[in-house]
Amino acid sequence: MLKDKLLQDLEECFETLGQVRNLAQNYDEKLFDYLLEESKYKEEFKSRFFLFGKKTLVFKLNDFLNFLDLRSLGGSFTSYANKIGLANKTKSLLKTNNEVVLNFAFKDGVIKGGQSKDEQKTQEIFFNEILARDEIDVLFDKKALQNFELIGENKNLQEYLKDNPNLLIKGNNLLALHSLKKLYANKVKLIYIDPPYNTGNDSFNYNDKFNHSTWLTFMKNRLEIAREFLRDDGVIFVQCDDNEQAYLKVLMDEIFGRENFVNSIAVKLKNIAGASGGGEDKRFKKNIEYILIYTKSYEKLDQFKSVYDSRELYSHISFCKENNISWKYTSALLNGGEKKLIATTLDGDGNEIKIFERINYDIKSIGQMIKDFKMNEKEIFYHYTNKIFRTTMPQSSIRVRVLEKLKELNLSPYLISIEYTPKSGRNKGVIYEQFYNGEKLNLFAWLKDVVEIKDKQIFKKELAGTLWDFAFAMTNLTKEGDVQFSNAKKPEALLQRIIEISTNENDIVMDFFAGSGTTLAVAHKMKRKWIGIEQMDYIESITKERLKKVIEGEQGGVSKAVNWQGGGSFVYAELMPLNAVYKEKIQNLNDEKELDNIYQELKTKAFLDYRVDINEILKDKEFENLDLENKKEILKLVLDSNMDYVLYGDIEDENYVLSKETIKLNKTFYGDENA
Repeated sequence: MLKDKLLQDLEECFETLGQVRNLAQNYDEKLFDYLLEESKYKEEFKSRFFLFGKKTLVFKLNDFLNFLDLRSLGGSFTSYANKIGLANKTKSLLKTNNEVVLNFAFKDGVIKGGQSKDEQKTQEIFFNEILARDEIDVLFDKKALQNFELIGENKNLQEYLKDNPNLLIKGNNLLALHSLKKLYANKVKLIYIDPPYNTGNDSFNYNDKFNHSTWLTFMKNRLEIAREFLRDDGVIFVQCDDNEQAYLKVLMDEIFGRENFVNSIAVKLKNIAGASGGGEDKRFKKNIEYILIYTKSYEKLDQFKSVYDSRELYSHISFCKENNISWKYTSALLNGGEKKLIATTLDGDGNEIKIFERINYDIKSIGQMIKDFKMNEKEIFYHYTNKIFRTTMPQSSIRVRVLEKLKELNLSPYLISIEYTPKSGRNKGVIYEQFYNGEKLNLFAWLKDVVEIKDKQIFKKELAGTLWDFAFAMTNLTKEGDVQFSNAKKPEALLQRIIEISTNENDIVMDFFAGSGTTLAVAHKMKRKWIGIEQMDYIESITKERLKKVIEGEQGGVSKAVNWQGGGSFVYAELMPLNAVYKEKIQNLNDEKELDNIYQELKTKAFLDYRVDINEILKDKEFENLDLENKKEILKLVLDSNMDYVLYGDIEDENYVLSKETIKLNKTFYGDENA
C-alpha cells in the first residue's frame, strides 16, 4: 500500500523512522530537501504534509509525526494504541488524570456502518482522519434523496418541504446526519437513541476482528455529529446495557464535556423471573439498562419537569400495613364549615396573608366513615379522594408568620385556613388556600395532591429519581403500534416520560436509530416535531407503517394518556443508493454460478476503488480458491465506499438519470435557491 511505500522510502534514505522523527522535530533542512525535491514520492509528501502560500511554506509537523506513528490493523491505519483505556492527550495510558480522553483502536477513524439487514455481518473499512481526509470529506458531503413521499396531507410536496416537516429518512445514519447538518444544526431539543449494544446478539455485527473498538468508533462518529444538532439547552439520552456502559460514559464525557453530564438513569425493563443471565452463567440476572443524559450546555439547560412513579393506591396501603409502615392519610375534611377573618399578616415580600377561623366544620377518621357510610376502606378512598388528608409540620416561613401573628393576638383556634398569592412554585400568581390545625399549626397535606385517577382506579404518585421501573410496560409491547418487532422495542411510556420532562410542544425530537419508530410515534402523539433515520430495510414495512397508523389515530401505547385522536403528517425519503445496491446484491449471492453475472455488472456499472484492478483480482489463483463468503467480502471491498450513495452535487450528472421532479425536490429540500 502507498503508506507502506512512503515509510519504506523514508527508511531507505534515513535508516530508521526514529531518525526521521528527530529530523522533523528539528525542522532539518536535509529532510525537507528530500521530501520536497529528491524523493520519488515528493508530490505525495507535498500534498499531505505541506501548506503552500504565495510566499510561504508551512510544514504540518503534527500530521507528519502522527503519520510516522501510524500502525496498520487489518488494513485500517490508526495512530492510537491498540488497547482500550484512559489516556492523556499525549496518548499515554493513565489510571488517573483530570484531562482524559478514551483511547481505542481506530479512534482516529470513521466507520460508516453499512448494514441493511440485522443478520448481515460486514467487514467495514475504516477511513483514517489523516490518511483519508479526502475520502472522509466526500463521505460526509450531502447526499441526494429519492422516493419522496408525503404521508398524511394532500398538499403539494415541493411546497410542503419548505416548512421543515417531520422527516423519516432511509439510509446510513452517519451519512444522513451529515446531509442534514446544515438544515438542523443547533435546532434539536432532544435526541434519544437506542443503538446496538454490541452484545453479540444484536444488530452490531461490524468487523468482528476489532468488535469493541469498532463499536466505540461507530458511536464516536455519530455522537460527534449529533452534538452539532442540539440547541444550547438541548439534551441527548443514550440507552445502553452494562456491556459498553462504562466506556460509553467516558466517551460521552470527552465529546460533550464532563461538565455537561446530567444523569445516569437505571431503567428496570424486566422482573427477575424473566431476566437473562444467572444460573450457569455465574452472574446475577440482568433486568436493567442505562440511559446516559448529557446536555450541550449545562448552564443553559432548563430544569427537567418532575416525573412520578405510580402504584395502585390500595395495593400501596395494603403493603404499608403488611410491613408495619405508617400510612398517615387517615382523616377527611368532609365540610370546611364557615370561615371568619380573624387576622392578617405579611409574607416576606410584603404581600398580605389572610387568616380565617373555621367554624362548624366536619372532620372524620377513615374508620368512622367506614361505619357511618357503610362502605369498605377501598370505597372510602375512591369516593372521598379530594377530602382525605394527613397533617405535617412544614419548614415554611408562611407558617411561622401566621403562628407569630396568632400568638401576638392571643388567638388559638383549632382549625384555621389562610389565603395568599405565592410568588413561585406550582401555584404561582393565584390565590392559594391552606388549612392548619392544632396549637403548633400542623399543615393539611391532601391525598389528591399525591394521587391520580385513571380508569376508575387511584394511583399513588411518588417523585421519580434515577431508578425508573418500566418492567410492567414491557409486558404489553406486542400491542403497541400494531407492529411486530423483535429487536428490543422500547415501551411508549418510557419515551413519553423522556419527551415530557425535556421538551415542549413543537420542539424537535430526533432519533437516528429509529428502529420500529417508538420515539417518533410518541413525539407525534405529543405534538412535537421529529426527525427519524433508519438504515435497515424494515423501515418501509414497520417504521413507516407504524407512523401511518399514528396519523390514522391508532389507540395503543400512550394514545389515551395524551388524548391522541390522530392527524399530522411526515415526509419519507431515501438516500439515493449507488454502490450500496451492488453491495446488497453481492451480500445476497448464494451460488458460485451467480458470481459471473455480478463480475460483469461490477466492471461495467459499479464505481470501483481506483486503487484496485478488478481484472487482476479475478485472474488471481488465490482468489479462485477462496470459498463463496470470502469472495463476497473481497468483492465488496473492491467497490468505492465513497460512492455508496449519490452526492447531492451530482444530481444533474447524466450518469445517474434522476428525474426532473426528483432533482427539483432535492433542491427544495436543501434550500437551493435555484429550485
